[in-house]
Amino acid sequence: MSRALARAAGAAALVLAACAPLGPDYARPALELPADYPEPAAGTAALPADWWRAFGDPTLDALVGAARERNADLRVAAAQLEEAEAALREVDAGRYPQVDLSFTNSESRVSALTALPNPQPRIRLERRLAASTAFELDFWGRLRRGVEAARAQALASRYGRDTVALTLAGTVAQAYFALRALDAQIAFTRATLAAREEALALARVRVAGGVAPELEERQAEVARADAAVQRDDLVRQRKVIAHQLAQLTGRAGSEVAAGTFDALPVPPQPPAGLPSALLERRPDVRAAEQALVAANARIGVAKAALFPTISLTGSLGGQSASFADLLLQGARIWSIGFGLALPLFDAGRAEARVEQAEARQRQAVALYQRAAESAFREVADALSNLELARQSEDALKTRRTAARRALELAQARHAAGYSGYLEVLDAQRSANDAELAAIRNRQALLGYSVDLMKALGGGWAPAGSASR
Repeated sequence: MSRALARAAGAAALVLAACAPLGPDYARPALELPADYPEPAAGTAALPADWWRAFGDPTLDALVGAARERNADLRVAAAQLEEAEAALREVDAGRYPQVDLSFTNSESRVSALTALPNPQPRIRLERRLAASTAFELDFWGRLRRGVEAARAQALASRYGRDTVALTLAGTVAQAYFALRALDAQIAFTRATLAAREEALALARVRVAGGVAPELEERQAEVARADAAVQRDDLVRQRKVIAHQLAQLTGRAGSEVAAGTFDALPVPPQPPAGLPSALLERRPDVRAAEQALVAANARIGVAKAALFPTISLTGSLGGQSASFADLLLQGARIWSIGFGLALPLFDAGRAEARVEQAEARQRQAVALYQRAAESAFREVADALSNLELARQSEDALKTRRTAARRALELAQARHAAGYSGYLEVLDAQRSANDAELAAIRNRQALLGYSVDLMKALGGGWAPAGSASR
């Protein structure tokens, strides 16, 4: 019996190897994307996958590390990957026979009123021990296409987890730079508030001495109040960002000490003429493609349902009235069977499932196209934003220097009696706006560099060097 089963299994394997699975084989869709990005890029240095370390800030490194370890969204994505991998193992196991071991112990009594041709015991004992198996012959590739779909789905989950990790690192970096920008704005506003409190005290002395009108004192009070309101609003914004960072890093209630980002470098730009093929490294684009692979394979699964299901069954064991005799030669029992199930009429259900699978595959093609096109646009946007922020930085520095000097001159003219206090107020507002604009542009510059890291999938390498 065992040799017969082995020969049957071997013959089935040879037949199945010669049968191509139903459904279309996957081919990557052609996308009409430019070969290069239209925006300028003049960098040459490589950037590793842990791109956030290029900013050289230990606090940022610690925050990203904590987020990658403790963030709830990332843990969910990791668990989803484990689920998908387990599902793949389950589907793959369906290609192999399942062997079950069963044991039964029964006792039955025959009716004394039943006429029997030969006298037999009325009480019957039966012990049965057998190993049984059932194996579907995958002539049409239903199981193989199912494994192909499950494998692609597991890869899509892996890339989904990588997408969450990349997005998380970018979000932490953006929030951290926003926090540091607010620290710089709060520090400047506090200094401004202190200066305006001194100006208010001086105005009160001048008004009390009859040197200046009461209007000057009231204008100084308004300027001092404006600075106080501005400081309080910035402090409020900082608390909100700090709470966001605490949630992202999975450390509720934690605080980040105040600091500055003046010394933080902007990471290098990618090499000039960066090819759009680099988008293949983006995990979200790769996840979309694997979802397309899975949808393509499920067409074959649906088409296989239109054809007969062929299976082999078999069992081998022993049966006797006594436990001691179960393994004897005379107690040996076996069976081998062949089954075929052919769908005759289902009112078009199977054909409808094929059409559904084909429609889902077309949806997956469109989603893959959208993911690739969105990725290309995000890189182009990040490159242009980064370049324009760089250009604005020099102009804003010039504006800040000129506004500071204008404030000094206005204060000197007012002290000498050549101008009214309104000129000083105008110069203060201009200096305040110029200082805050420079800080915010610095934050934007760092933020756009993070956008570029995310858009490129994290890090890059110049042409001719090894990719990460």
